[in-house]
Amino acid sequence: MFRRLYDWVLRMAEHRHAIWLLGLVSFVESSFFPIPPDAMLIPMIIARRERAFRIALVCTVASVLGAMLGYYIGYGLMQTVGQWIVHTYHLEAKLQEAIHAYQSEYGTWIILLKGLTPIPFKLVTIASGAASFNFPLFVLLCAITRGARFFIVAALLKRFGAPVQEFIEKRLDLLAWAFLGLIVLGFVAVALF
Repeated sequence: MFRRLYDWVLRMAEHRHAIWLLGLVSFVESSFFPIPPDAMLIPMIIARRERAFRIALVCTVASVLGAMLGYYIGYGLMQTVGQWIVHTYHLEAKLQEAIHAYQSEYGTWIILLKGLTPIPFKLVTIASGAASFNFPLFVLLCAITRGARFFIVAALLKRFGAPVQEFIEKRLDLLAWAFLGLIVLGFVAVALF
């Protein structure tokens, strides 16, 4: 199952619209979509290592723009779209905790740290808006944390791409299940902590 998907993503990395599709996934992941862009980012960089930093830049910019949408959902659409998203992911209690944390001195650290983890970034963006966190600072922090995440992946894959590709292809099913496990763990971590 994963082999066909992986091979398809590698083939799609050559498509003229692949970078825009990655941008779209990165955009929606920051505001409401459950799958992180890494599922496309990693195979795309492996397929086109010479474009690693361009791919990471598109992913970063789209993620920050999506974060701005997530912020707006929390700030201006919390009673409609925001409630639906929070309810869909069963994050009602966590949203209130996050809003309280943002109103303390920890808002900056929450954005910086959670933007690097598999914890759903949409909770961070929506909670930032719901707490009316300083918007220009929010955008700057999102650019720092998401840029760090995507550019570190790009740099590592650009430098060690061939051995990483061989490692991934030998253990594709295990790594795919591990990736899905990380996504689930991210949601579980949000629910428990």
